[in-house]
Amino acid sequence: MTFKASVLTLYPEMFPGGLGLSLAGRALEVGTWSVEAIQIRTFASDRHHTVDDTPAGGGAGMVMRADVLAKAIDHTSPAGDPRPRLLMSPRGKPLTQARVRELAGGPGAVIVCGRFEGVDQRLIEARGLEEVSIGDFILSGGEPAALVLLDAVVRLLPGVMGNAVSGEEESFENGLLEHPHYTRPQEFEGRPIPDVLVSGNHKKIAAWRRAESEKLTRERRPDLLAAQPLAK
Repeated sequence: MTFKASVLTLYPEMFPGGLGLSLAGRALEVGTWSVEAIQIRTFASDRHHTVDDTPAGGGAGMVMRADVLAKAIDHTSPAGDPRPRLLMSPRGKPLTQARVRELAGGPGAVIVCGRFEGVDQRLIEARGLEEVSIGDFILSGGEPAALVLLDAVVRLLPGVMGNAVSGEEESFENGLLEHPHYTRPQEFEGRPIPDVLVSGNHKKIAAWRRAESEKLTRERRPDLLAAQPLAK
């Protein structure tokens, strides 16, 4: 099954961007996934292809119009389309690895890239958009966020990564940050590889990696520890 992404945007030339390279690019070439970038302005009815207007109640900036976006979504995702409809938004629920894995297991996604001050709330409600945030910061538009989301999803599609185990041991997969990694040379600027990693004792190596993951998570992301059964 091909993962099909449809991205509604004012800047379709931004796709696939970097996702046309490396593992994601090869997967795109062989049809493991696909992406279509749809110009929202196509669905505007006036000669200037206007997609925004001043905010009701006053204020700075502009707001993307509900009627134009509704036409774009209905064209891209007609009744019966099983794909979730996502709106990249700084006020959305934080994107998690668990949600990424859910999306990777589905048929694809319809992704709306907001611009200006945001999107008319009536459109969000009427078309059942799931607002998704990639972090507590503001971007110029939803396109970079959409690329981040797609990158996270595509790498989990079957056959994209050479070693499936790599994806299972990464940060957030088990609720912890990933342990440190080392490789040759054995010593670098007076810093050796930890002895346990060259001991050949796989049980001790696994315990060391778990302990290091917990230590890093405690230092950098203590919020992740609440639901974790930490080792004694």
